[in-house]
Amino acid sequence: MAAARQVLCLWALLGVPRVRCEPIRYSVAEEGESGSVVADMAEDVGLAPAELSARHARIVSPSGRHHFRIERGTGRLVLAERLDREQLCGRSPTCTLAFELLLVDPLQIVPVEVSVEDINDHSPVFPDERVTFNILETSDPGSRFPVAAAQDLDVGSNDIQAYSIIPENEFFAVSFRSQSESDMHVDLILQKSLDREEQPELDFTLIAIDGGTPPRTGSTQIHIVVLDVNDNAPAFTQKLYVGQIMENAPEGSVVLRVVANDADVGINGDITYDFSQAGIHKYSNFAVDPKSGEIRVMISLDFETTQKYEFSVRAVDGGGLSSMCKVVVELLDVNDNAPEVVISSVGSPLPENAEIGTVVALFAVSDQDSGANGEISCALEDQLSFSLRSDYKNYYELVTISTLDREERAQHIVVVTAADAGSPPLTTTHTFTVDISDINDNAPIFNQTSYTMFVHENNVPALLVGAVNATDRDAGSNAKVSYSLVPAHRAEQEPCSCVSVNSENGHMFVLRPLDYEQLKQLDVVVSAADAGSPALSSNVTVRLMVVDENDNAPLVLHPAQDSSPPSSEVVPAWAEAGDLVGKVVAVDADSGQNSWLSYELLKATEPGLFAVGAQSGEVRLRRPLTDRDTVKQKLIVLVRDNGRPSLSATAVLSVLLLNGLWDSHLPQQSPAAEHEDSSLTTYLIVSLVFVSLLFLVSAVAFVACKVCKRKDLSSG
Repeated sequence: MAAARQVLCLWALLGVPRVRCEPIRYSVAEEGESGSVVADMAEDVGLAPAELSARHARIVSPSGRHHFRIERGTGRLVLAERLDREQLCGRSPTCTLAFELLLVDPLQIVPVEVSVEDINDHSPVFPDERVTFNILETSDPGSRFPVAAAQDLDVGSNDIQAYSIIPENEFFAVSFRSQSESDMHVDLILQKSLDREEQPELDFTLIAIDGGTPPRTGSTQIHIVVLDVNDNAPAFTQKLYVGQIMENAPEGSVVLRVVANDADVGINGDITYDFSQAGIHKYSNFAVDPKSGEIRVMISLDFETTQKYEFSVRAVDGGGLSSMCKVVVELLDVNDNAPEVVISSVGSPLPENAEIGTVVALFAVSDQDSGANGEISCALEDQLSFSLRSDYKNYYELVTISTLDREERAQHIVVVTAADAGSPPLTTTHTFTVDISDINDNAPIFNQTSYTMFVHENNVPALLVGAVNATDRDAGSNAKVSYSLVPAHRAEQEPCSCVSVNSENGHMFVLRPLDYEQLKQLDVVVSAADAGSPALSSNVTVRLMVVDENDNAPLVLHPAQDSSPPSSEVVPAWAEAGDLVGKVVAVDADSGQNSWLSYELLKATEPGLFAVGAQSGEVRLRRPLTDRDTVKQKLIVLVRDNGRPSLSATAVLSVLLLNGLWDSHLPQQSPAAEHEDSSLTTYLIVSLVFVSLLFLVSAVAFVACKVCKRKDLSSG
């Protein structure tokens, strides 16, 4: 359980995000079952179990291997697997597993250290099941014969504490001494002189006893062969040999060479070398040449697994005498491990309106190498929108440094490069794919600033006349566009009811027939709105142009066709060819070429006497009057417009000829008759003025009627 000082420190950590403090320290015995409770972590960090779950508490291990886990319901720290202290830490006096408790919302990192305590789960083991000593019979009592020490993977009090001989004998006793925890010397001490003739061989058992409760033992069989005299044992030039080699050294590389000398000659001076203490793994990484003493690499080495090897080499002469030396092989680290990137959390997709400084991802980096080879730096490749922020140890946050716009870039590929400081450096890249989610920040945009559409008058109802189109740069429902008509001015209550727009595709329809003579053009406003919340919209003006059709026949204004009696044009006897007799005046309500009028003489009493101007409608004499001409002439003038097909009307014109023959047949007039002639002239003049005024009034009335009808149609 954590100390009280650590708990108070953690309360400070939880009150202030990212406060660094001493780690929480726990201890647990090795070989515990998976699920065994280590401690109540929720209580130690001052949070309820529910708060740990709400803040997504998780354990992050630098090695990437999770030995522990948090029990969700109780907030207790429990074992995720069975722990083997010897496998985790070897014979190290202490075995500490470090990890971080990661809390988010807000981000807090709590360092935790768990000490794995040793239990007595290993027995002492001798490197050889049977050891043979060739001892001269002349050996003096007190002579020492080194024995390869037993090895116990446990440490501390559970390590080897004593040696004994079973059965006890009068010739040998055992002695052991320890210069360091990894350097123990065991000797058989000759207590009584040997006599080969009496007893050429001797066997007994050497037992190693550890200090556990209950204690464990290991044994090896000792076989003593009594030899004739060989009075000089081999002697090494050094008691300790230290060699260094790169961890990537190829197989067969020489680490160092041990050298022993023997003063004897002949077979008693021939020395061979071997490993006297192979250890649990028999030091299969190395081999010693029995003749030269060269120690070579046998298999690949790995600095990250073992940094140093310690073992003993024995030199044995031909007479059976031997001596030992200690060999230490130190591995030198090379940069053979690339950095590792461990992802803790990734927040994607990211809304495009995310504030600058928003955390996108949290990750940690590690490198199994040591020294400069294990120093890591992280960088982003070609990135303007994101940056890295390091707040704690080897943890990095990927944060935004600029505003985001999904319409410009919907997805960002962020490449993080982790590089160590080795030579050459090794790198690891990790790619974050950050999707940008849409918000409704773009109004629909029409593909034209205004639209002009045409419809022929007298159209059929619900006629499709065109379409408007708007697009929205947003996505999903924010980009779904619907169309509607809106009033062109705020004062208007509703848009024109004669036009409609399809809300889905923007098709424009004219709902009822139109009359060009009443309405020549109509402006409506179409609104395009998206489905966002709140919705955004834009407007465009659609001008509907009514195209004229030839649906109005010419209207004759003069001479009036409904007057009774009909008026007559008078032609005096002195009239010459080309003189104006009268004029047909007509109008057409259509426009353009549909209103262009032409005149032609359709029928006349004397066809060769009169001519009609095709464009002006003027009736003129083609020749002078003769006595044979009929006094009363009737002309029918055809008025035709220029439409396709053309429409026409006829005008009937009466002409009275006052020629000389008509005068000679008249009786001699009295003064009263002359007065009547003068009155007739006055009547003709008055009639002409009246007809002109009637034409003017009719024209004004026609124009006023058209203007009124157009206003009524626009207001409807």
